[in-house]
Order: sequence, then structure tokens, then C-alpha cells
Amino acid sequence: MRTIAMILALVALAATIIPSCLFFAGAITHNAVQWIALIGTGVWFATAPLWLGAEKRVDETEVEI
Repeated sequence: MRTIAMILALVALAATIIPSCLFFAGAITHNAVQWIALIGTGVWFATAPLWLGAEKRVDETEVEI
């Protein structure tokens, strides 16, 4: 699950960056950049928390002082 979320998040991150470069090169329209970046941003925010900084909580019964 974590690996799938990582792959989806990285693809979504690419979907927010690459269309801007393509627009700069004149390959796609501004409207297409807006929609692709919007979808990429939504997917990024949905999947990135699933694998970024996910720390396991330690139960206090497992901690020895």
C-alpha cells in the first residue's frame, strides 16, 4: 500500500511540474495546464500523507525507562 501511494504521489507531482514546462515550450494550452495541474495537486495531497513522515506510534507499555 505504501509503495503504491508513493508511486501515485510521485506521478502526481510530475503532473504538476511537467505541464508547465510543456506550456513554456508551446506544446499544450494554458487551459490544459490548469486542469492537469489541478488533478495532479489533488492526487498529491491525497496520497503524499500516506507515505511521507508516517511514523509508528510507540505504546507506553513497550517503552522501558
